[in-house]
Amino acid sequence: MPKRLLYAAGCAALLAGCQSMSADPAAPADDPMASAPPIIRGFDAAGLSQVLLSEMAGQRGDFHRAATGYLAAAERYRSAALAERATLAARYTDDTALLATTASLWQQYAPDDSAPEELLSGIAIDRGDWTGALRHRLELARDGQPARLLELIELAIEARTPLAPLRDQLQAFLATHPTQLDAQLATARLEAASGDAAVAQQRLARLTRTHAAEPLLWLTRAQIALEAGDNAQAADLARRGQALAPDDARFVLALAQAEIAAGDLDAAETQVNRLLAEHDDAPSLRPGLAQLYLEAGALDPAKRLLLPLLDRDATPPAAYLLLGTIAESQDEPDNALLYYRQVPPGPGFAESRALATQMLVAAGRLDDAEDFVRIESLRHPRQRALLTQIGLQALDAAGDGERADALLADSLKRDPDNSDLLYTRAMRDFAQGDVDAMIATLRGIITREPDNAAALNALGYTLATSSDRYDEAFGLIQRAHQLEPQNPAILDSLGWVHFKRGDTDKALGYLRRAYAGQPDQEVAAHLAEVLAAKGRDDEARALVARAIAASDSHPDIDALLSRYPRLTPSPASDSTGRPDDTSVPNP
Repeated sequence: MPKRLLYAAGCAALLAGCQSMSADPAAPADDPMASAPPIIRGFDAAGLSQVLLSEMAGQRGDFHRAATGYLAAAERYRSAALAERATLAARYTDDTALLATTASLWQQYAPDDSAPEELLSGIAIDRGDWTGALRHRLELARDGQPARLLELIELAIEARTPLAPLRDQLQAFLATHPTQLDAQLATARLEAASGDAAVAQQRLARLTRTHAAEPLLWLTRAQIALEAGDNAQAADLARRGQALAPDDARFVLALAQAEIAAGDLDAAETQVNRLLAEHDDAPSLRPGLAQLYLEAGALDPAKRLLLPLLDRDATPPAAYLLLGTIAESQDEPDNALLYYRQVPPGPGFAESRALATQMLVAAGRLDDAEDFVRIESLRHPRQRALLTQIGLQALDAAGDGERADALLADSLKRDPDNSDLLYTRAMRDFAQGDVDAMIATLRGIITREPDNAAALNALGYTLATSSDRYDEAFGLIQRAHQLEPQNPAILDSLGWVHFKRGDTDKALGYLRRAYAGQPDQEVAAHLAEVLAAKGRDDEARALVARAIAASDSHPDIDALLSRYPRLTPSPASDSTGRPDDTSVPNP
């Protein structure tokens, strides 16, 4: 379970009924577009035919055809109503690119309507594009619409996204909207989460002088105090906010969190019971509270909260995960296994099996761990590749690569055409130095599945890094990019093969996009090398410093520095890797 599972302010959606920011649709109603505005005039014969065909496609449940038809008509007539109808249909497809296109057109034709801006923000969140999500939210704020900036920042912090770009966006917004409270609080949260607690406290102190009657101010201050470990101050701040908003359950939750963290379990029980009396139907409440108890080392209260969930029709997967963790902590591995195995395919499934396998391996029960993976693969054959990967990681970590290879061979014997298992075999061949076997396996996957973007990308990247067959590598990676144009790993490969072919300008563009979506040390090393090749050593050096600061293990960065010693960061760089006297652009 994530250690930071539940926060006081982050429970706005859970306990205060805030609208979800996700773009995921609910199940279609009888007519999911019934609320869309009617289209009653302005068509020629071709346009009318197109709209009628789209309407009939929607009624048949063919929402993709309906959305594309309405989209074409919206573009032809520059109609916001048609663009809205296209968006409503697109929400019931799996085509997020189509949804983004229709919502963008709707926003273009109806700039004063907040709905498309909110939807585009949700789409960006689902894609992990937090800067894009914030950009749409700030547009709402500029128009005086509720923007829920603080809520967005809470989600971004939980997702562990790079915070500096979000902070820059908010500070630019505050330069022209200095009195916008939501933006001020969101900025304070970012400052505190970025390690600038003193700056955040100064900002909040100024806001307290002018907005002391705003409950959200006290909630934000309480949360920052909780994260700083000042439980007494957090409780005091929560009580001050509760005096202003006595019915806001978030303050009750903040008090419970502060009291649990301080070890005052009797006082916390009062708050917990109040929350349960009013919100026990919220599926995440009991697991969230149990996690708080677990972090304080209070296993028994956590278990008492979770056990009633087992009698409900839909037990949250988190309940099984936490009960398994508790049983494991109490040296009851067999009970832990029973809990872990009850998580059905879906959310929490991979985590539960990984915890179970790691527990067995840590106890030295390697035979049991291998048998567990095999039995679970028989129980859940569609999850065989995932379960095998979990077993391989655990056994490799235990230093038993031979047993791991045997597990993979057994899985492939039972499911020889499983592309995911074959891909895993190819990656293991590469790790074991058998590049020829890896290439042969990947070619076999592509022969059977010409549109397997992962295999195309892996083969192309391998050819680009282990041979001089750059043209063939480029063709493979380009095909993968056409299939998944936003995939950061493919963007990284495409940038790297452009660099190998001598086109540093194109390489830089793709690698910047890759780093924005996947800021790991491998992509950072590629981007830094291209920057160095273009003579931009200062920017490359700062990027290297950030990559080193972000991870204890950075072999690609180490290899880069062995080739380019001049990119070694200066000791004068601060904790973010940014030299004290240098302003470094964000890649």
